[in-house]
Amino acid sequence: MKRKLQAIAVLLVFGAVKLPLEERVTRDLRQMKMLEEPLRLGVGEELGQAGLAAALGGLRGLAACMFQLRAHVEFTNVNWAKVDSLYKLVTRLQPRNFRYWEEASWHMAYNAASHYLYNQELKPALRGQLYHDHVMRGVAILEEGLKFLPDNPRLWQKLGETHWHRTKNFKKAGDAYWNSFQNGGLGFTERFAGYAWAQSNDPESWRKGYALLKRLYDKSGPTPGLVEYLKLLEQNLKLPAAQRIPDAVPTRKGPDPQAGPFR
Repeated sequence: MKRKLQAIAVLLVFGAVKLPLEERVTRDLRQMKMLEEPLRLGVGEELGQAGLAAALGGLRGLAACMFQLRAHVEFTNVNWAKVDSLYKLVTRLQPRNFRYWEEASWHMAYNAASHYLYNQELKPALRGQLYHDHVMRGVAILEEGLKFLPDNPRLWQKLGETHWHRTKNFKKAGDAYWNSFQNGGLGFTERFAGYAWAQSNDPESWRKGYALLKRLYDKSGPTPGLVEYLKLLEQNLKLPAAQRIPDAVPTRKGPDPQAGPFR
């Protein structure tokens, strides 16, 4: 009898502690129309992963899908702050799903950033600032995702692409592509690491890029991309003529060199 009373007391204490958390999560889910009565979920409200995991259990995946659908609705409404807020919830619910981090970053660094960059209703300085802020938000999302998934080649690849095409920080682009390749990324990420390092302002990156691309050149022979960036690196490193490859610099047919290197 004494043990039964002790067990009941433990359950009562546990219930008293758990009830406020359950009530808060219930209010939040109602605001997202997952339960009947509506409730407001503030953008700045902090919902810890541990609390969400404990409260939702096996429903975390379903909740993440629902928040993602809501984010798509806000995307069509061009409500970038809400898109970002909803994806924060999605990634907290499913931090091991790399696609959510990728999607969240893409919305910020590409969709939102481009929206502001080409918005003629805004002053040029403001357009530039909003573009920069949303690109950096996209970078921050990928970096946060890599804290949970440090060995994910796809997130490293996307970080490399974002630095290449958006921030123009080619050193960081090369480092990210290299990490992608080191973790089993697609074959082109190795070459793109070298291509990015070649365009950086960092002599150490030039040396790494030259060693990498020259090894590939010696192994597989010349390709337009290898020749293009090896010639750039030869110039950056001021290599003597005797050490330079014999190939001529390829001629580009495309109008925009920043579209990407020859492969």
